[in-house]
Amino acid sequence: MTHSKFLHKVSVMFAASLLIACKANETPPGYTGQAIETVILTAGAAVVPLGGNTWKSGKEGAGGMIDEHGITGWSDGQVYFTTYARVAQKGPMKVWLNLRVPEGTSKLQLEALGKTKTITVQGNTLQNRYAGEWLVADTGYVAFTVNGLSKQGDAFADVASIKLQGDAIDEKTTYVKNNEDNFFYWGRRGPSVHLNYALPENAAIEWFYNEVTVPEGNDVVGSYYMANGFAEGYFGIQVNSETERRILFSVWSPFNTDDPNSIPDDQKIKLLKKGTGVYTGEFGNEGSGGQSFLRYNWKAGTTYKFLLQGKPDGQDHTTYTAYFFAPERNEWMLIASFKRPKTNTYLKRTHSFMENFIPEYGDVERKVLFSNQWARDANGNWIELANAHFTADNTARAGYRMDYAGGQSGDDFYLRNCGFFNNYTPIGSRFKRPLKGKAPQVNLAGLAAANQ
Repeated sequence: MTHSKFLHKVSVMFAASLLIACKANETPPGYTGQAIETVILTAGAAVVPLGGNTWKSGKEGAGGMIDEHGITGWSDGQVYFTTYARVAQKGPMKVWLNLRVPEGTSKLQLEALGKTKTITVQGNTLQNRYAGEWLVADTGYVAFTVNGLSKQGDAFADVASIKLQGDAIDEKTTYVKNNEDNFFYWGRRGPSVHLNYALPENAAIEWFYNEVTVPEGNDVVGSYYMANGFAEGYFGIQVNSETERRILFSVWSPFNTDDPNSIPDDQKIKLLKKGTGVYTGEFGNEGSGGQSFLRYNWKAGTTYKFLLQGKPDGQDHTTYTAYFFAPERNEWMLIASFKRPKTNTYLKRTHSFMENFIPEYGDVERKVLFSNQWARDANGNWIELANAHFTADNTARAGYRMDYAGGQSGDDFYLRNCGFFNNYTPIGSRFKRPLKGKAPQVNLAGLAAANQ
């Protein structure tokens, strides 16, 4: 996994409403969903595709999965699925499940807003099955959880979408609308969020310093907490699995490609040096370039320090060097030093970000704190970076996910995403933290000498 250059560069077009001309059948008193119900899809309706808005829970490894078609292969009753949509209106909401039962009859339970409905379904072609009506008492995200109660065949059902209609549903209802530009994948990853630190105009910034704390309980698998971002790369910490964590530093090649093998030799990132135990190589798929990482068991609740140098050599190359301070060792550790060709610049676009890079964890909330940001120019002057500009990726900008936030908290800046919380931060918001006034105490000359 690597940062996705503020993720994916795509143009997103989506309809404000769905218009399908058909006539609905009356819902008889006491109806429980055994029959097929036709849906009026007017401006007050929404079709939520499960492929981009649903997560599997329950018994690990048990039968059932989410793919671009929705819920498929659902054979185990210890597995259940939760779909999320955000409503901007209060009022009644009718719900249909678009599904097929491969064999026999199945009994399903749909839970939302603390209320459950049970439906009995059959038929091996996709049909809209009426589940019931709910009252939306407040705006925000609604979780729809479907459980399998009983089945006659091998599978409970294949479920493609949830259809919503009523006063609570309008053009502001939020969910991943479709899979154009692979948005089911990006939507399930969740929105990535960024803090951009303002630099003095025309300053030759050679060093960028930042501190990162992941609060306890927020070290979610699939998270990348990027501390020191710059125009040509990124440097931070991530949770790769339940048993592995890394310090990651990468620099993009000036050659624009997702295939590192296609980079011409004169545009490849060159490794100059690396720290003990650091892996180095190439990366692709989200741009390409030089990558380095150190497997290191960093801890939630502990503050870690990051230091990045970017210095042009006057011969159309810039060298980027990353250092990580491990309080457990009480020392600065070299991660790597890369030379980037066709580049003649000091550090630009200093920023931090947080992303989830595993779609299966896109329903889990996480938060990170960034503190005490400083830059040092080529003349040796330290400059405190106390202003931040909040932005988010295309998943957020398209209005597909709105569980994103960032800003100033006490002496720190913070970022928060995923988990389908309701209070989001408007994209473009600006924040200022209190000035600390004390520059980092780092022996830069000693670092360079120790890592020759």
